[in-house]
Amino acid sequence: MQNDEFSKEDLDDEKTIEFIRQRLPQDLKEKFSDDEFYFFLDTIYEYYEKSGIFESQGDADGFIEIDIDAIAKFVAKEAKKNNIGEYDPEELFFIVEGELAYFGAIDDEEE
Repeated sequence: MQNDEFSKEDLDDEKTIEFIRQRLPQDLKEKFSDDEFYFFLDTIYEYYEKSGIFESQGDADGFIEIDIDAIAKFVAKEAKKNNIGEYDPEELFFIVEGELAYFGAIDDEEE
């Protein structure tokens, strides 16, 4: 991967984090650092890869069922396992939901 590709990925992550922060409940907006957000996003993508979501076929309308609670629990478990911290899956739910909404908004713009 070239440096400009890393820059593009960082910019995409920054946009994702900004979008998620705007959607969070007020009490969570400043609770998490950017580094924590980067970890959360990486772990969400890891979940997608491990679960096969990226290869899933949608239903008749093209929708893929995604269990936000399961992803939030996975992120909390991985954060604890990697000594990042202990997080409440109920709070992480909003981050996962925001990440999904961000990519939904991008898909809507591309159509």
